[in-house]
Amino acid sequence: MYVVVVYDTAAERNPRILRTCRRYLHHVQRSVFEGNLTNAQLRRFQAEVEGVLDLSYDNVLVYSFPPGATPVRHEWGATEPAPSDVI
Repeated sequence: MYVVVVYDTAAERNPRILRTCRRYLHHVQRSVFEGNLTNAQLRRFQAEVEGVLDLSYDNVLVYSFPPGATPVRHEWGATEPAPSDVI
């Protein structure tokens, strides 16, 4: 499934969340990631992220699109370079 992840965490946890997200998804903007994950990958990703978060303060949004759905992204303004560090 295709997912978009947006996070808002305390500054001291940002580097760990960033590294975790980069292992699974394409980095498209400061705290925004997108890409395809299997259900198993999504469960592993969720477990890793929740292990870092302070659930009383931090917030992570995950938008998921079912297989076959084709999300359309519109981009206005300065664009980010294409990711080169995706596994």
